[in-house]
Amino acid sequence: MRLRHIEVFNAVMLTGSVSAAARMINVTQPAVSRTLQHAELQLGFALFHRVGGRLQPTVEAQTLYPLVERLFNQLDEVQRLSASLRGGRRQGELRVLTVLALSYEVLPRAVRLFRAKYPSVHVHHQGLHSPQIVSALLLQEADVGYVFTTSAHPALVQERLGERPVVAVVPKGLLTPRQRQAGSLKLADLAALPVIGIDGQDPLGMLLAHALRDVSDQLNTVMTVQTYHVALALAHHGVGVALVEGCTAASAQADKVDVLPLDPALSTPVQALRSSARAQSVHSRAFTRCMQQALQQLG
Repeated sequence: MRLRHIEVFNAVMLTGSVSAAARMINVTQPAVSRTLQHAELQLGFALFHRVGGRLQPTVEAQTLYPLVERLFNQLDEVQRLSASLRGGRRQGELRVLTVLALSYEVLPRAVRLFRAKYPSVHVHHQGLHSPQIVSALLLQEADVGYVFTTSAHPALVQERLGERPVVAVVPKGLLTPRQRQAGSLKLADLAALPVIGIDGQDPLGMLLAHALRDVSDQLNTVMTVQTYHVALALAHHGVGVALVEGCTAASAQADKVDVLPLDPALSTPVQALRSSARAQSVHSRAFTRCMQQALQQLG
């Protein structure tokens, strides 16, 4: 298949009709029909059957499509990287990415510290999940990203900024007086409590899954979330115990929840990530130091 065949095939798969595909890629309907015919002649098998006025993909087309979809995702990444390289960076701009958990308490402190030194630098921030941050840095769409533990990548430089303890945020009334007075919550005690789980693909979720493997069969996990502040909000509303890192727990409302470290203690590292393909700027280095100071301020 030629690239033009693939483009038309993708458009028809997405829209389900020749007319809609023609509008999508801004060509005429006859041009779409001819291109499909040429593609089928070259391939030696049909890609679509017409059923009830719509084009229904054949088994062969459905087999091909995941590869075509992957190709278009790669082409999109090429376009994004090209746009990033073409646009460059505005003078006096710093593009910062953080996981959402670092966006509420740590980032504002870091920005305040940074602006005291560089008041004229415009900071552009996005809160994303770790895989999105890695992807954006690889495409050079940001200068620096801040995450919890993530897998090493050969095209990224990692710098460890510190650690944050993992704590239990427990709705008021769920703990016994003895548990509250103990000052920490044993992992075994979680079996008697409703627990809000963290997605197993998340760095903290993987850490908790490993730490709780001995009691996992006994846990009463009432729901699973991907975002730590969602877990915190659910704890505020009495849904269950949120197991989150200390940056998120800094936003806990003391009148609604008790915050206790786990026993044995768990912690998760905070990492700065940047592309190894470009030199680190003075502003990026300074902002990373401000993030490190902000983490230290939280205790």
